Amino acid sequence: MLISTNQFKNGIHIEVDGSIYRIIEFQHVKPGKGGAFVRTKLRRIEDGSVQDKTFRAGEKVRPVRTESRKMQFLYESGDTVVFMDNRTYDQIELPADLAAEALRWVQPNDEVEVLFVDERASEVQVAGAIDARVKQTEPGLKGDTASGGGSKPATLESGVEVQVPLFIQEGELIRVDTRSGEYVSRA
Repeated sequence: MLISTNQFKNGIHIEVDGSIYRIIEFQHVKPGKGGAFVRTKLRRIEDGSVQDKTFRAGEKVRPVRTESRKMQFLYESGDTVVFMDNRTYDQIELPADLAAEALRWVQPNDEVEVLFVDERASEVQVAGAIDARVKQTEPGLKGDTASGGGSKPATLESGVEVQVPLFIQEGELIRVDTRSGEYVSRA
């Protein structure tokens, strides 16, 4: 089954020249003269590189089936990481570099989403914001209030360092945006 360029949507996966890509963005262009075309920005699944590609209007490509599964992060083993499917209890190993960005935010036994493209695990996704406990930070001083402004570094349980307001203490549970790495609020 093939899909036409007029069925493109952001986030779908397609196969082009034997490689699988995720459509980041696309734009239909109808110039004054000549045929219409579709300008796309694609991310290659194998290595994460972003490429610009232009398709003729109506050109057909093969869509790729994707599925997201909830899995539990079990442990790291050298250059691989091990996850367990929550429904079937099957364990899978993935290259550590495939999951490196997501693993900054998770601890063993935390739940993540693993994206499968044509039945192959291709990406590990964490929630947009997580709750994490502050493992180490400088103590707050008298007068450090929410309205006082300023920030200080804090190390989370996972080892990630984020900037937090001056009133946050060790042991507190905070909410952190995983996309930007910024403090959101107390949890």
